[in-house]
Amino acid sequence: MSIDDHPLIQPVPSAIWTSDAEPHLAAATDELIADLVAHPWGQATPSVYETGRLVTLVPWLTGHVERVEFLLARQRPDGAWGAPDDGYALVPTLSAAEALLSVLVAPTGAYPADAAVAPAAARALAAISGRMCGPSAPVLDLPDMPAIELIVPALVERINESLERLSERPVPGLEAWTGYRLDLPAGLDSAKLDLVRTLLDSGADVPKKLVHALEVAGRSAGVPRLRPEQTGTIGASPAATAAWLGHGPVEPSSPARWYLETVVAEHGGPVPCGFPLTVFERGWVLAWLARAGVRFSVPPELVLSLTTPLGPLGTSTADGLPADADTTSGALYALALVGAPHPPDALNAYELDTHFCTWQGEDGASITTNAHVLEAFGQYLTVVADDAAAARYRASARKAAAWLRGQQAPDGSWLDRWHASPCYATACAAIALAAFGGPESRGAVEAARRWVLETQREDGSWGRWEGTVEETAYAVQLLLLTGAPDAETLLAVRRGRPHLLRSLTEPDDAAEPSMWHDKDLYRPAAIVRAAVISALAAAEGTADFR
Repeated sequence: MSIDDHPLIQPVPSAIWTSDAEPHLAAATDELIADLVAHPWGQATPSVYETGRLVTLVPWLTGHVERVEFLLARQRPDGAWGAPDDGYALVPTLSAAEALLSVLVAPTGAYPADAAVAPAAARALAAISGRMCGPSAPVLDLPDMPAIELIVPALVERINESLERLSERPVPGLEAWTGYRLDLPAGLDSAKLDLVRTLLDSGADVPKKLVHALEVAGRSAGVPRLRPEQTGTIGASPAATAAWLGHGPVEPSSPARWYLETVVAEHGGPVPCGFPLTVFERGWVLAWLARAGVRFSVPPELVLSLTTPLGPLGTSTADGLPADADTTSGALYALALVGAPHPPDALNAYELDTHFCTWQGEDGASITTNAHVLEAFGQYLTVVADDAAAARYRASARKAAAWLRGQQAPDGSWLDRWHASPCYATACAAIALAAFGGPESRGAVEAARRWVLETQREDGSWGRWEGTVEETAYAVQLLLLTGAPDAETLLAVRRGRPHLLRSLTEPDDAAEPSMWHDKDLYRPAAIVRAAVISALAAAEGTADFR
Protein backbone atom coordinates (compact mmCIF):
# COMPACT_ATOMS: atom_id res chain seq x y z
CA MET A 1 0.00 0.00 0.00
CA SER A 2 1.40 3.41 -0.93
CA ILE A 3 1.36 6.45 1.30
CA ASP A 4 -1.37 7.98 -0.84
CA ASP A 5 -3.62 4.94 -0.26
CA HIS A 6 -3.29 4.97 3.54
CA PRO A 7 -6.78 5.19 5.16
CA LEU A 8 -5.70 7.81 7.73
CA ILE A 9 -4.40 10.19 5.08
CA GLN A 10 -6.91 12.88 4.20
CA PRO A 11 -6.71 15.11 1.12
CA VAL A 12 -4.36 18.00 1.80
CA PRO A 13 -3.79 21.23 -0.10
CA SER A 14 -1.21 20.91 -2.84
CA ALA A 15 0.73 23.78 -1.28
CA ILE A 16 1.85 21.43 1.45
CA TRP A 17 3.59 19.20 -1.07
CA THR A 18 4.99 21.77 -3.48
CA SER A 19 7.23 24.79 -3.46
CA ASP A 20 4.11 26.92 -2.84
CA ALA A 21 4.86 26.38 0.85
CA GLU A 22 8.24 28.07 0.58
CA PRO A 23 6.97 31.68 0.46
CA HIS A 24 5.07 31.07 3.71
CA LEU A 25 8.23 29.77 5.35
CA ALA A 26 10.39 32.57 3.99
CA ALA A 27 7.92 35.23 5.12
CA ALA A 28 7.49 33.61 8.53
CA THR A 29 11.26 33.43 9.03
CA ASP A 30 11.72 37.08 8.10
CA GLU A 31 8.90 38.10 10.42
CA LEU A 32 10.29 36.01 13.27
CA ILE A 33 13.76 37.55 13.05
CA ALA A 34 12.28 41.04 12.78
CA ASP A 35 10.17 40.40 15.88
CA LEU A 36 13.26 39.40 17.88
CA VAL A 37 14.70 42.83 17.16
CA ALA A 38 11.40 44.70 17.61
CA HIS A 39 10.65 43.02 20.97
CA PRO A 40 14.01 42.92 22.78
CA TRP A 41 12.44 41.76 26.05
CA GLY A 42 10.89 38.75 24.33
CA GLN A 43 7.44 37.37 23.62
CA ALA A 44 5.64 35.36 26.30
CA THR A 45 1.98 34.68 26.97
CA PRO A 46 0.27 36.27 29.99
CA SER A 47 0.11 34.20 33.17
CA VAL A 48 -2.99 33.72 35.31
CA TYR A 49 -0.79 33.29 38.37
CA GLU A 50 1.33 36.38 37.82
CA THR A 51 -1.62 38.52 36.73
CA GLY A 52 -3.52 37.52 39.86
CA ARG A 53 -0.62 38.68 42.02
CA LEU A 54 -0.69 42.13 40.42
CA VAL A 55 -4.45 42.39 40.98
CA THR A 56 -3.85 41.94 44.70
CA LEU A 57 -0.51 43.72 45.17
CA VAL A 58 -0.76 46.79 42.90
CA PRO A 59 -4.43 47.58 42.19
CA TRP A 60 -3.33 51.18 41.48
CA LEU A 61 -1.18 50.13 38.53
CA THR A 62 -2.35 50.84 34.97
CA GLY A 63 -4.45 47.99 33.58
CA HIS A 64 -6.09 46.78 36.81
CA VAL A 65 -9.54 46.47 35.23
CA GLU A 66 -8.09 44.59 32.28
CA ARG A 67 -6.33 42.18 34.63
CA VAL A 68 -9.51 41.37 36.54
CA GLU A 69 -11.37 40.87 33.28
CA PHE A 70 -8.57 38.61 32.03
CA LEU A 71 -9.01 36.39 35.08
CA LEU A 72 -12.77 36.25 34.67
CA ALA A 73 -12.47 35.40 30.98
CA ARG A 74 -9.93 32.62 31.55
CA GLN A 75 -11.88 30.74 34.23
CA ARG A 76 -12.93 27.28 33.09
CA PRO A 77 -16.53 26.03 33.47
CA ASP A 78 -15.39 23.81 36.35
CA GLY A 79 -14.23 26.86 38.31
CA ALA A 80 -10.47 26.34 37.86
CA TRP A 81 -7.82 27.98 35.70
CA GLY A 82 -4.93 26.59 33.70
CA ALA A 83 -4.24 23.13 32.32
CA PRO A 84 -6.80 20.31 32.61
CA ASP A 85 -4.50 18.46 35.03
CA ASP A 86 -5.40 19.62 38.57
CA GLY A 87 -1.74 19.43 39.59
CA TYR A 88 -0.94 22.09 37.00
CA ALA A 89 -4.16 23.99 37.71
CA LEU A 90 -3.44 24.37 41.43
CA VAL A 91 -1.18 27.44 41.35
CA PRO A 92 -3.10 29.54 38.80
CA THR A 93 -6.43 28.65 40.42
CA LEU A 94 -5.26 29.64 43.90
CA SER A 95 -3.82 32.88 42.56
CA ALA A 96 -6.91 33.84 40.58
CA ALA A 97 -9.23 32.95 43.47
CA GLU A 98 -7.19 35.00 45.93
CA ALA A 99 -7.11 37.94 43.49
CA LEU A 100 -10.87 37.93 43.00
CA LEU A 101 -11.38 37.73 46.77
CA SER A 102 -9.08 40.72 47.19
CA VAL A 103 -11.29 42.69 44.80
CA LEU A 104 -14.34 41.80 46.92
CA VAL A 105 -13.09 42.00 50.51
CA ALA A 106 -10.62 44.87 50.16
CA PRO A 107 -12.26 47.16 47.61
CA THR A 108 -10.10 50.03 46.39
CA GLY A 109 -12.41 51.57 43.83
CA ALA A 110 -9.98 50.53 41.10
CA TYR A 111 -12.39 47.90 39.82
CA PRO A 112 -16.07 48.81 39.46
CA ALA A 113 -18.76 46.73 41.11
CA ASP A 114 -19.31 43.69 38.94
CA ALA A 115 -21.82 40.95 39.64
CA ALA A 116 -19.51 38.45 37.91
CA VAL A 117 -16.70 38.58 40.47
CA ALA A 118 -18.44 36.97 43.46
CA PRO A 119 -19.86 34.00 41.48
CA ALA A 120 -16.47 33.45 39.87
CA ALA A 121 -14.79 33.46 43.29
CA ALA A 122 -17.40 31.05 44.65
CA ARG A 123 -16.86 28.64 41.73
CA ALA A 124 -13.13 28.84 42.28
CA LEU A 125 -13.43 28.09 46.00
CA ALA A 126 -15.64 25.12 45.24
CA ALA A 127 -13.09 23.75 42.78
CA ILE A 128 -10.21 24.30 45.21
CA SER A 129 -11.92 22.81 48.27
CA GLY A 130 -13.39 19.89 46.33
CA ARG A 131 -10.45 18.84 44.16
CA MET A 132 -7.27 20.47 45.44
CA CYS A 133 -7.16 21.61 49.06
CA GLY A 134 -10.21 20.16 50.78
CA PRO A 135 -10.25 17.42 53.43
CA SER A 136 -11.59 14.91 50.88
CA ALA A 137 -9.54 16.16 47.91
CA PRO A 138 -7.41 13.56 46.12
CA VAL A 139 -3.64 13.58 46.42
CA LEU A 140 -2.42 15.78 43.57
CA ASP A 141 0.47 14.86 41.32
CA LEU A 142 2.23 18.20 41.67
CA PRO A 143 4.47 19.22 38.76
CA ASP A 144 8.11 20.15 39.34
CA MET A 145 7.69 23.89 38.92
CA PRO A 146 9.74 26.74 40.42
CA ALA A 147 8.81 27.68 44.01
CA ILE A 148 5.57 25.66 44.05
CA GLU A 149 6.33 24.55 47.62
CA LEU A 150 6.42 28.25 48.64
CA ILE A 151 3.71 29.66 46.40
CA VAL A 152 0.94 27.26 47.40
CA PRO A 153 1.23 27.80 51.20
CA ALA A 154 1.50 31.58 50.67
CA LEU A 155 -1.66 31.66 48.55
CA VAL A 156 -3.64 29.39 50.87
CA GLU A 157 -2.64 31.69 53.75
CA ARG A 158 -3.90 34.76 51.89
CA ILE A 159 -7.14 33.07 50.85
CA ASN A 160 -7.82 32.07 54.45
CA GLU A 161 -7.19 35.66 55.57
CA SER A 162 -9.77 36.85 53.03
CA LEU A 163 -12.26 34.20 54.10
CA GLU A 164 -11.83 35.36 57.70
CA ARG A 165 -12.58 38.92 56.61
CA LEU A 166 -15.79 37.69 55.03
CA SER A 167 -17.01 37.03 58.55
CA GLU A 168 -16.57 40.74 59.30
CA ARG A 169 -17.80 42.05 55.98
CA PRO A 170 -20.12 39.58 54.21
CA VAL A 171 -20.15 39.67 50.41
CA PRO A 172 -23.34 38.67 48.57
CA GLY A 173 -22.75 35.38 46.78
CA LEU A 174 -20.04 34.20 49.16
CA GLU A 175 -22.13 33.60 52.28
CA ALA A 176 -21.47 29.84 52.12
CA TRP A 177 -17.74 30.45 52.55
CA THR A 178 -17.95 32.59 55.68
CA GLY A 179 -15.64 31.09 58.31
CA TYR A 180 -14.28 28.40 56.00
CA ARG A 181 -10.55 27.60 55.95
CA LEU A 182 -8.64 25.82 53.20
CA ASP A 183 -6.25 23.01 53.97
CA LEU A 184 -2.91 22.66 52.23
CA PRO A 185 -2.76 19.92 49.60
CA ALA A 186 -1.41 16.61 50.82
CA GLY A 187 2.37 16.59 50.87
CA LEU A 188 2.84 20.34 51.33
CA ASP A 189 3.35 22.37 54.50
CA SER A 190 4.44 25.90 55.39
CA ALA A 191 7.78 25.01 56.99
CA LYS A 192 9.95 26.06 54.04
CA LEU A 193 7.95 29.26 53.56
CA ASP A 194 8.52 30.13 57.22
CA LEU A 195 12.26 29.59 56.77
CA VAL A 196 12.33 31.82 53.70
CA ARG A 197 10.57 34.62 55.51
CA THR A 198 12.96 34.28 58.45
CA LEU A 199 15.88 34.53 56.02
CA LEU A 200 14.47 37.68 54.44
CA ASP A 201 13.93 39.29 57.84
CA SER A 202 17.44 38.38 59.02
CA GLY A 203 19.32 40.69 56.68
CA ALA A 204 21.18 37.81 55.00
CA ASP A 205 21.87 37.82 51.27
CA VAL A 206 18.89 36.66 49.26
CA PRO A 207 19.55 34.02 46.55
CA LYS A 208 18.52 35.20 43.09
CA LYS A 209 16.33 32.14 42.51
CA LEU A 210 14.35 33.12 45.60
CA VAL A 211 13.98 36.73 44.48
CA HIS A 212 12.16 35.47 41.37
CA ALA A 213 9.30 34.46 43.73
CA LEU A 214 9.63 37.31 46.23
CA GLU A 215 5.86 37.72 46.33
CA VAL A 216 5.65 34.73 48.69
CA ALA A 217 7.41 36.77 51.38
CA GLY A 218 4.37 38.74 52.49
CA ARG A 219 5.38 41.65 54.72
CA SER A 220 9.06 40.75 54.20
CA ALA A 221 8.96 41.38 50.44
CA GLY A 222 10.16 44.97 50.53
CA VAL A 223 13.73 43.98 51.37
CA PRO A 224 15.58 47.32 51.52
CA ARG A 225 18.91 45.88 50.30
CA LEU A 226 17.35 44.66 47.04
CA ARG A 227 17.65 47.07 44.13
CA PRO A 228 16.05 46.87 40.69
CA GLU A 229 18.13 45.60 37.79
CA GLN A 230 18.90 47.90 34.86
CA THR A 231 15.58 46.86 33.31
CA GLY A 232 13.78 47.97 36.50
CA THR A 233 12.83 44.44 37.49
CA ILE A 234 13.15 42.60 40.75
CA GLY A 235 13.82 38.95 40.00
CA ALA A 236 12.75 39.20 36.33
CA SER A 237 9.18 38.82 37.55
CA PRO A 238 6.23 41.24 37.56
CA ALA A 239 4.85 39.66 40.74
CA ALA A 240 8.16 39.87 42.58
CA THR A 241 8.59 43.48 41.48
CA ALA A 242 5.06 44.36 42.59
CA ALA A 243 5.66 42.74 45.98
CA TRP A 244 8.88 44.70 46.44
CA LEU A 245 7.14 47.98 45.61
CA GLY A 246 4.50 47.39 48.27
CA HIS A 247 0.81 48.15 48.31
CA GLY A 248 0.77 51.89 47.64
CA PRO A 249 1.58 54.09 44.64
CA VAL A 250 5.23 55.02 44.22
CA GLU A 251 6.99 57.98 42.67
CA PRO A 252 6.54 58.17 38.90
CA SER A 253 10.31 57.94 38.30
CA SER A 254 10.69 54.58 40.07
CA PRO A 255 12.50 52.10 37.75
CA ALA A 256 10.46 49.24 39.23
CA ARG A 257 7.22 51.04 38.47
CA TRP A 258 8.34 51.70 34.91
CA TYR A 259 9.29 48.08 34.48
CA LEU A 260 5.74 47.12 35.49
CA GLU A 261 4.18 49.79 33.29
CA THR A 262 6.28 48.54 30.35
CA VAL A 263 5.26 44.91 30.85
CA VAL A 264 1.61 45.87 31.29
CA ALA A 265 1.63 47.95 28.10
CA GLU A 266 3.29 45.12 26.19
CA HIS A 267 0.53 42.67 27.14
CA GLY A 268 -2.53 44.90 27.45
CA GLY A 269 -2.95 44.63 31.23
CA PRO A 270 -2.16 40.99 32.09
CA VAL A 271 1.49 40.03 32.58
CA PRO A 272 3.71 36.97 31.99
CA CYS A 273 5.72 35.11 34.64
CA GLY A 274 9.33 35.63 33.66
CA PHE A 275 10.14 38.82 31.79
CA PRO A 276 12.42 39.79 30.10
CA LEU A 277 13.58 36.53 28.52
CA THR A 278 15.95 38.05 25.96
CA VAL A 279 18.91 35.65 25.92
CA PHE A 280 16.80 32.53 26.38
CA GLU A 281 14.49 33.44 23.50
CA ARG A 282 17.16 34.59 21.05
CA GLY A 283 19.42 31.62 21.71
CA TRP A 284 16.66 29.09 21.15
CA VAL A 285 15.24 30.76 18.04
CA LEU A 286 18.57 31.19 16.25
CA ALA A 287 19.75 27.71 17.22
CA TRP A 288 16.62 25.90 16.09
CA LEU A 289 16.44 27.73 12.77
CA ALA A 290 20.13 27.17 12.03
CA ARG A 291 20.00 23.53 13.14
CA ALA A 292 17.25 22.84 10.61
CA GLY A 293 19.28 24.53 7.88
CA VAL A 294 17.01 27.53 7.48
CA ARG A 295 18.84 30.35 5.66
CA PHE A 296 18.38 33.70 7.35
CA SER A 297 20.29 36.91 7.91
CA VAL A 298 21.44 37.36 11.50
CA PRO A 299 21.23 40.98 12.66
CA PRO A 300 24.47 41.86 14.49
CA GLU A 301 22.58 43.04 17.57
CA LEU A 302 21.22 39.51 18.06
CA VAL A 303 24.73 38.04 18.09
CA LEU A 304 25.90 40.77 20.47
CA SER A 305 22.97 40.09 22.80
CA LEU A 306 24.23 36.50 23.16
CA THR A 307 27.96 37.20 23.47
CA THR A 308 27.91 40.28 25.70
CA PRO A 309 26.30 38.65 28.79
CA LEU A 310 28.65 35.64 28.75
CA GLY A 311 30.82 35.61 31.86
CA PRO A 312 32.67 33.04 33.97
CA LEU A 313 29.33 31.41 34.85
CA GLY A 314 27.83 31.87 31.42
CA THR A 315 24.63 33.85 31.18
CA SER A 316 21.17 34.08 32.68
CA THR A 317 17.85 34.26 30.91
CA ALA A 318 17.62 37.91 31.95
CA ASP A 319 18.87 40.39 34.53
CA GLY A 320 17.50 39.45 37.92
CA LEU A 321 17.96 35.70 37.48
CA PRO A 322 21.08 33.65 38.21
CA ALA A 323 23.26 32.36 35.39
CA ASP A 324 22.31 28.84 34.38
CA ALA A 325 23.65 26.03 32.22
CA ASP A 326 20.49 25.78 30.12
CA THR A 327 20.45 29.37 28.85
CA THR A 328 24.23 29.38 28.56
CA SER A 329 24.14 26.23 26.44
CA GLY A 330 21.45 27.67 24.20
CA ALA A 331 23.49 30.82 23.62
CA LEU A 332 26.72 28.87 22.97
CA TYR A 333 25.03 26.44 20.59
CA ALA A 334 23.43 29.29 18.64
CA LEU A 335 26.70 31.19 18.40
CA ALA A 336 28.53 28.14 17.06
CA LEU A 337 25.79 27.51 14.50
CA VAL A 338 25.75 31.09 13.15
CA GLY A 339 29.51 31.33 12.78
CA ALA A 340 30.50 33.04 16.04
CA PRO A 341 31.70 30.13 18.21
CA HIS A 342 32.56 30.92 21.82
CA PRO A 343 34.52 28.49 24.05
CA PRO A 344 32.10 26.57 26.30
CA ASP A 345 34.31 26.76 29.40
CA ALA A 346 31.59 28.47 31.44
CA LEU A 347 29.71 25.17 31.48
CA ASN A 348 32.46 23.67 33.66
CA ALA A 349 30.87 25.49 36.61
CA TYR A 350 27.80 23.24 36.29
CA GLU A 351 29.53 19.89 35.83
CA LEU A 352 28.81 17.26 38.50
CA ASP A 353 30.04 13.70 38.86
CA THR A 354 27.43 12.22 36.52
CA HIS A 355 25.74 15.10 34.69
CA PHE A 356 25.34 18.89 34.50
CA CYS A 357 23.12 20.87 36.87
CA THR A 358 20.96 23.72 35.59
CA TRP A 359 22.26 26.07 38.28
CA GLN A 360 24.56 25.56 41.20
CA GLY A 361 22.74 23.98 44.12
CA GLU A 362 19.88 22.67 41.95
CA ASP A 363 17.46 20.35 43.71
CA GLY A 364 16.85 17.76 41.00
CA ALA A 365 18.17 17.45 37.45
CA SER A 366 17.07 18.41 33.96
CA ILE A 367 16.99 16.26 30.83
CA THR A 368 16.84 19.21 28.47
CA THR A 369 19.64 21.12 30.20
CA ASN A 370 21.94 18.16 29.63
CA ALA A 371 20.74 17.79 26.03
CA HIS A 372 21.56 21.45 25.41
CA VAL A 373 24.95 21.09 27.14
CA LEU A 374 25.71 18.18 24.82
CA GLU A 375 24.81 20.32 21.80
CA ALA A 376 26.93 23.24 23.02
CA PHE A 377 30.04 21.09 23.45
CA GLY A 378 29.34 19.02 20.34
CA GLN A 379 28.78 21.94 17.97
CA TYR A 380 31.81 23.82 19.26
CA LEU A 381 33.96 20.73 18.67
CA THR A 382 32.50 20.46 15.18
CA VAL A 383 33.48 23.98 14.12
CA VAL A 384 36.65 24.41 16.22
CA ALA A 385 38.25 20.98 15.99
CA ASP A 386 41.79 22.06 16.91
CA ASP A 387 40.97 23.69 20.25
CA ALA A 388 43.52 22.90 22.95
CA ALA A 389 40.73 21.93 25.34
CA ALA A 390 39.04 19.59 22.83
CA ALA A 391 39.78 16.44 24.84
CA ARG A 392 38.16 17.90 27.95
CA TYR A 393 35.16 19.10 25.93
CA ARG A 394 34.74 15.62 24.44
CA ALA A 395 34.80 14.08 27.92
CA SER A 396 32.11 16.50 29.09
CA ALA A 397 29.98 15.71 26.04
CA ARG A 398 30.31 11.96 26.68
CA LYS A 399 29.24 12.49 30.29
CA ALA A 400 26.08 14.37 29.30
CA ALA A 401 25.25 11.80 26.61
CA ALA A 402 25.70 8.84 28.95
CA TRP A 403 23.50 10.44 31.59
CA LEU A 404 20.78 11.16 29.02
CA ARG A 405 20.78 7.55 27.85
CA GLY A 406 20.44 6.39 31.43
CA GLN A 407 17.42 8.62 32.07
CA GLN A 408 15.35 7.40 29.09
CA ALA A 409 12.02 5.79 30.00
CA PRO A 410 11.37 2.18 28.95
CA ASP A 411 8.95 3.38 26.27
CA GLY A 412 11.67 5.50 24.62
CA SER A 413 10.55 8.92 25.85
CA TRP A 414 11.97 11.48 28.26
CA LEU A 415 10.12 13.96 30.52
CA ASP A 416 11.68 17.12 31.89
CA ARG A 417 11.20 19.71 34.63
CA TRP A 418 10.99 22.65 32.20
CA HIS A 419 8.11 21.52 29.98
CA ALA A 420 4.82 19.70 30.48
CA SER A 421 5.10 17.59 27.33
CA PRO A 422 7.35 14.57 26.81
CA CYS A 423 7.46 15.56 23.13
CA TYR A 424 9.73 18.49 24.01
CA ALA A 425 12.12 16.58 26.26
CA THR A 426 12.24 13.59 23.91
CA ALA A 427 13.00 15.78 20.89
CA CYS A 428 15.72 17.68 22.77
CA ALA A 429 17.41 14.51 24.00
CA ALA A 430 17.09 12.44 20.83
CA ILE A 431 18.26 15.19 18.46
CA ALA A 432 21.27 15.96 20.66
CA LEU A 433 22.18 12.27 20.98
CA ALA A 434 21.78 11.66 17.25
CA ALA A 435 24.14 14.52 16.43
CA PHE A 436 26.72 14.27 19.22
CA GLY A 437 26.05 11.14 21.29
CA GLY A 438 28.18 8.74 19.26
CA PRO A 439 27.31 5.26 17.99
CA GLU A 440 26.49 4.10 21.53
CA SER A 441 23.43 6.39 21.43
CA ARG A 442 21.84 4.80 18.35
CA GLY A 443 19.62 2.49 20.37
CA ALA A 444 18.29 5.36 22.49
CA VAL A 445 17.57 7.45 19.39
CA GLU A 446 15.76 4.58 17.66
CA ALA A 447 13.66 3.98 20.78
CA ALA A 448 12.70 7.67 20.81
CA ARG A 449 11.75 7.55 17.13
CA ARG A 450 9.55 4.51 17.78
CA TRP A 451 7.85 6.26 20.71
CA VAL A 452 7.05 9.26 18.49
CA LEU A 453 5.57 7.06 15.75
CA GLU A 454 3.45 5.17 18.27
CA THR A 455 2.01 8.28 19.95
CA GLN A 456 0.77 10.15 16.87
CA ARG A 457 -2.93 10.97 17.11
CA GLU A 458 -5.49 9.96 14.52
CA ASP A 459 -5.68 13.50 13.13
CA GLY A 460 -1.90 13.49 12.52
CA SER A 461 -0.93 15.69 15.46
CA TRP A 462 0.92 14.97 18.68
CA GLY A 463 0.10 16.18 22.19
CA ARG A 464 -0.11 15.34 25.88
CA TRP A 465 -3.57 16.68 26.65
CA GLU A 466 -4.67 17.40 23.10
CA GLY A 467 -3.02 17.65 19.73
CA THR A 468 -1.00 20.87 19.48
CA VAL A 469 1.04 22.56 16.79
CA GLU A 470 3.97 22.96 19.20
CA GLU A 471 4.20 19.30 20.13
CA THR A 472 3.66 18.28 16.51
CA ALA A 473 6.63 20.45 15.55
CA TYR A 474 8.85 18.69 18.11
CA ALA A 475 7.76 15.27 16.89
CA VAL A 476 8.38 16.11 13.23
CA GLN A 477 11.78 17.59 14.04
CA LEU A 478 12.77 14.47 15.93
CA LEU A 479 11.75 12.20 13.07
CA LEU A 480 13.55 14.23 10.41
CA LEU A 481 16.67 15.35 12.28
CA THR A 482 17.72 12.02 13.79
CA GLY A 483 18.20 9.85 10.71
CA ALA A 484 17.14 9.06 7.16
CA PRO A 485 13.35 8.81 7.04
CA ASP A 486 11.77 5.54 5.96
CA ALA A 487 8.27 5.07 4.56
CA GLU A 488 6.67 4.93 8.02
CA THR A 489 8.38 8.16 9.03
CA LEU A 490 7.37 9.92 5.82
CA LEU A 491 3.79 8.86 6.38
CA ALA A 492 3.81 10.25 9.93
CA VAL A 493 5.35 13.52 8.74
CA ARG A 494 2.85 13.87 5.93
CA ARG A 495 -0.01 13.45 8.39
CA GLY A 496 1.43 16.05 10.75
CA ARG A 497 2.51 18.60 8.16
CA PRO A 498 -0.93 20.24 7.53
CA HIS A 499 -1.18 21.22 11.19
CA LEU A 500 2.17 23.00 10.97
CA LEU A 501 1.45 24.83 7.74
CA ARG A 502 -1.96 26.02 8.91
CA SER A 503 -0.30 27.54 11.97
CA LEU A 504 1.69 29.79 9.62
CA THR A 505 -1.08 30.66 7.17
CA GLU A 506 -3.93 30.82 9.72
CA PRO A 507 -2.26 31.51 13.09
CA ASP A 508 -4.45 31.16 16.17
CA ASP A 509 -2.05 31.44 19.08
CA ALA A 510 -4.89 31.81 21.57
CA ALA A 511 -6.00 28.25 20.81
CA GLU A 512 -2.61 26.78 21.72
CA PRO A 513 -2.01 25.79 25.36
CA SER A 514 0.89 27.01 27.47
CA MET A 515 3.27 24.17 28.31
CA TRP A 516 6.58 25.67 29.47
CA HIS A 517 7.38 25.65 33.19
CA ASP A 518 7.86 28.77 35.27
CA LYS A 519 5.80 29.62 38.34
CA ASP A 520 2.88 29.08 35.97
CA LEU A 521 2.76 27.43 32.56
CA TYR A 522 3.62 29.87 29.78
CA ARG A 523 4.19 29.91 26.04
CA PRO A 524 7.29 31.59 24.58
CA ALA A 525 5.66 32.51 21.28
CA ALA A 526 8.81 33.20 19.26
CA ILE A 527 10.46 29.96 20.34
CA VAL A 528 7.40 27.92 19.46
CA ARG A 529 7.18 29.66 16.11
CA ALA A 530 10.83 28.79 15.46
CA ALA A 531 10.05 25.15 16.22
CA VAL A 532 7.21 25.15 13.69
CA ILE A 533 9.29 26.84 10.97
CA SER A 534 12.16 24.44 11.57
CA ALA A 535 9.91 21.39 11.39
CA LEU A 536 8.29 22.59 8.17
CA ALA A 537 11.67 23.43 6.66
CA ALA A 538 12.87 19.90 7.31
CA ALA A 539 9.60 18.47 6.01
CA GLU A 540 9.78 20.41 2.76
CA GLY A 541 13.00 18.66 1.85
CA THR A 542 14.83 21.95 1.38
CA ALA A 543 15.48 24.66 3.92
CA ASP A 544 16.94 27.21 1.50
CA PHE A 545 14.30 29.92 1.24
CA ARG A 546 16.50 32.64 -0.22
